[in-house]
Amino acid sequence: MVLFPTTIDDLFEQTQRYSNAQFMAGGTDLLVSLRHAPQHERTIIGLERVDELHRIEEQPDNGVSIGAAVTFSSITGNRLLKARYPLLTQAAATVGGPAIRTMASIGGNIVTASPAADSLPALYLLDARLELRSATGNRTVAIDEFILGPRRTMLQPGEIISRIILPPAVAWNLQLFEKVGRRKSLAIAVASLAAMLRLADDGTALEARFAWGSVGPTVLRCPAAEAVLTGQPLQEAVLHEAAALVREAVSPIDDIRASADYRRSVAGNLLLRLVN
Repeated sequence: MVLFPTTIDDLFEQTQRYSNAQFMAGGTDLLVSLRHAPQHERTIIGLERVDELHRIEEQPDNGVSIGAAVTFSSITGNRLLKARYPLLTQAAATVGGPAIRTMASIGGNIVTASPAADSLPALYLLDARLELRSATGNRTVAIDEFILGPRRTMLQPGEIISRIILPPAVAWNLQLFEKVGRRKSLAIAVASLAAMLRLADDGTALEARFAWGSVGPTVLRCPAAEAVLTGQPLQEAVLHEAAALVREAVSPIDDIRASADYRRSVAGNLLLRLVN
């Protein structure tokens, strides 16, 4: 049975009535997993008709709130997000193909907690916080605390991600998302990089923030690589030094898409795209 509440109140009323229900937003991950799971009757509560979960709104502090059911096509087409958080819109544009982006939601991409989830490195660097709601109340947590490991989060039964809250945008000179897959489009990441740099007029890096996807159990930061760049000109020689530190820090796995050695090499090489 599939239920489609239209308000948050209706949603949690259905949740209390069907305590074993599973939530579904775009369904691009869930429907695949159900296809390969043992067939049994389970109630699904669809989030797609809850208007509140589809809003992108500016906040009083100039931050932005993104409803958990907002699709990646809505994110890539939103002028406010493009202007203030281009790192996120770049990452959103790499999710699947146009048809997938029309269905897949940012909340679903987060709650799946895949190391290869395209939105996660950008959301880590942007210091995103998640509003979690249930029939009994709500709480707000940082995204790096929410993700506990591959396919594991702190979400409790009956609880949903309702909003992704981005703090006020900071003026970074350079925001870049890069992704390497087995082919150019429609590919799951072999490795990905989100980067934000603040540069002086002479090109010296005043601050650098990096996050990698698909090269460890969760999104990986490398403070040592960030420190190497800080105070240095953004040049290839400095990036090679930082890349060596990244290759030591990552902990990728072998799987059907790539070997661990290849992922380790790519994770460092992605930094070199900052000057290409």
